[in-house]
Order: sequence, then structure tokens, then C-alpha cells
Amino acid sequence: MEVTSPQFKQKSRKALADEQLQRAMGKAKSGFIGKRKKAVEALPEFEALRSSARAIKDHTLAHLDLYLEAYERQVVASGGRVHWAETAEDARRAVLDICRSVGARTVTKGKSMITEEIALNDFLEKEGVRPVETDLGEYIIQLRGEHPSHIIGPALHLNKEQVEEDFRRVHTELPQARDLSQPESLLGEARQILRPQYFQADVGITGANFLIAETGTSIIVTNEGNGDLTQTLPRVHVVVASIEKVVPTLEDASQILRVLARSATGQDMSVYTTFSTGPRRPGDPDGPEEYHVVLLDNGRSSMLGTEFHEMLRCIRCGACMNHCPVYHAVGGHAYGWVYPGPMGAVLTPSLVGVERSGHLPNASTFCGRCESVCPMQIPLPRMMRHWREREFERGLNPATQRFGLGLWAFFARRPKLYRLATSLTIPALSGLGGRRGWFRSLPLAGGWTRHRDLPAPEARTFMQQWRDRDTRKQDGGAA
Repeated sequence: MEVTSPQFKQKSRKALADEQLQRAMGKAKSGFIGKRKKAVEALPEFEALRSSARAIKDHTLAHLDLYLEAYERQVVASGGRVHWAETAEDARRAVLDICRSVGARTVTKGKSMITEEIALNDFLEKEGVRPVETDLGEYIIQLRGEHPSHIIGPALHLNKEQVEEDFRRVHTELPQARDLSQPESLLGEARQILRPQYFQADVGITGANFLIAETGTSIIVTNEGNGDLTQTLPRVHVVVASIEKVVPTLEDASQILRVLARSATGQDMSVYTTFSTGPRRPGDPDGPEEYHVVLLDNGRSSMLGTEFHEMLRCIRCGACMNHCPVYHAVGGHAYGWVYPGPMGAVLTPSLVGVERSGHLPNASTFCGRCESVCPMQIPLPRMMRHWREREFERGLNPATQRFGLGLWAFFARRPKLYRLATSLTIPALSGLGGRRGWFRSLPLAGGWTRHRDLPAPEARTFMQQWRDRDTRKQDGGAA
């Protein structure tokens, strides 16, 4: 997937003017937040579970090499094979080699953000292997030639009228007169089209929410059941997962699962939680003949021990973007890569470089809602600040921004000069604001006033008001 994060501002302007997108985002905003709140309030121990989940991941990351080696041993013991992939290219090649080894021409896929990260679909198509997305949201956006706009709701940016139009355009073998006006009828049609694909595919590819070092098990959570069919019906099951998905034991995964669905969709648990351990054994009624795991690094090991280490705790629930006012306004595609919202504003610079994605950590109000709802207690605002610092240190900011920050820093390091300057400029700006108390335009503030009024400051500085408050206290007056 091409990185278009440098066009974040242009994409955001387009998104804000897109009426269809704004209507879809309005529905998403109202749905996720209320459901999560209700689910959390119904579980008194939720905060304790968050702390426990954080401790599990912190422990695992501190001993990541040991748990990854233990996981590989258990996969091999169960009859599977692990392919280590340092880069996206390594992972793509590993999947292609597996497909070619069984002569696969079609593969079915369960929803996987890692395969989006490595642009697996485009790669397989160029190599003559047809990938078929089986998650309903992923299937819809595959028909449209788009990428996911949300990590758990890939087609969140669309309305059902758009989906109906796409189905009528693509499913030309079905009668045009059929009723597709309701979500249930759209779901039924997608099922009718996708069902045969599971039996035609030689390879099924899924992601993994967790990898269990204790047993060599991969776990996926879904609400549609497509993940189960993708990994049990084809001859070969390929799991593509990143290295930080490993946890020590089944009990550890069970604890984290209790906060995952509640944070993501407001469910106690997802409809399907599927455990896979190796290929089909003698006597098993179904399952794949081969079981492969492609373990991807792609820059994650370089995050260990840095300011961004805690980002590796992320379990991809999407709660941060569900509560983010910036994401609500512009949607996921504006972020220009696989991971949108606050988690993307931290992870994308880590994986593709701040030079190509510096707009993202700046696209935040720092309201703190993302950190407050994160089930893994990841300090997202703090890490976005770290990326802003690195961007400034490398001289990647616009010259006007650097000049402004430099000017402010000059005064901030000289308290007496700072107080003098503010005591002169703030009353003057307050007077210019007049009775209205705001400015329609102001030199050097065009980026703000082009879209909204700028409030005029108070007539007196904060320090002046604080001195007056202390004086009144000393005189026995009301504070």
C-alpha cells in the first residue's frame, strides 16, 4: 500500500467536504462510544483487567525473544512451520512460496491488517494468485479498489446505498431486480457470492489477534465466522502475524480477550473466538493439511527499548480512533496508510519514518481521550509529542512553524523579557478585539481565521490575574 501520509492536509480538506463520508462518520461516532461505555460499566473489574493486560504485555515484550522461540518450538511440535520475515518483502515472498508449493491460484483471506501493511493482495495478483477477501467489510472495499478506513470496520466510511450500488455493478450474474435495500439483504448476497470461494481456494490466509507461546496456538476473533471457514476448509492455512502478538499462556490471552471486544465493539466477547494449533491430526474431521505462520518484524524490533516501546502493547481494538475527534472529522483514508487515528499517528512514523508521516502526530488536539479508553493504557499523546520533537530536531517542520517556535522559545527562556512582552501585547490584542471579543482575521494567524474566528485574549495576563488573586486573599477578600 502506497504511503500518502504527506498529503494528509489535502486529504483532510477533501474529507471534510465529502457529505457521504460525513454522514457515515456521524453514525460510527454515535455507535462505538455508547456501546463501549455500556460494556465497561457492566464490568466492575474492567480497570483491574486493563492493568493486568498491560502487565502481561510489558512482561512479554521484556522477554520477547524467549517467547518467540518458545512459540516456534510449539508450532513445529504440532506439525506446523514458522517463517521468519524481517521485512514486508520477506513476508510476501514467504506467502507466495507457500502458494506456489501447492499450485494455488486462488486464496481466501480473513481480515488481517498485517497483510494490508505488507500490501499482500496487490503482490499476489501481480504473481497470478487471486486473493478473495471474506470479511464483509474487506470484501466491499476490495470491490471498490480501496483500503480499510478503520482497523476493525474496514468499510466504516461507506453508507449502505454505496454498497448496494457496488453490488449491482459487480454481481452482474444476479438479477438486477433483487431487493438490496436492507443490510440483511446485502449480507445475504455477499454470503451467496463468497460461499463457493472457500471450497475453491487451496490456501486460506488469516491474521492473528494473539499467538500463544505455551501451545503454539494462533487466536482470531471475528463476528462473521469467515475466519473459521478460511482456516479450516482450504488445504493450507497461513497465519500472517507481527512479532508483538505473542503472549505467554492461554490464561494470559483469556485475560486480554476480556478487554478487547469491550473496547472495540462494546461486546462482552466477539461472536467467534477461534483457536488453531497446527494442521489436521489423524482422526480430525476437518482442518488444513499444512499449517504455516509468517512472523513479521518490519521495524518493530527497533521500537523495543525506545520512547515508542509501549506502542507494541497495542491489541488493535480501535478504541482510540473511535473516540478521537480528529478521526471523527476526516475518517481513516486521510491518514494515508494502513493505521489511522491516534495509534496510526504513533505507529506509522515508527514503521515508515517521520519524514513521510510527520503530519500524523501533529493531527491531534491532545485531549487525551485515546489514552483514557485504551485497554492497554498506552500513553499515545506522550508518544505523539515525542514524534513532534524528533520532527523539529530534524528540521522537517515548515520554516514559519520553526520560526514561530524559536521566537517563543527565545522569550520563554528569559522570564523578565517574557513578562514584559506579554504585558504589552496581550492588552493591545484584547483592545483590538473590541466588544466582539474575537478576530475575523489577524496577521500570522491566517491558518486559523480562514476557517473560524480567533478569540481575543483577556485584558490582563495570567500572572497579573494571579497576583491580584493573591493580593485579595491577603486582604481578606474573596478569592
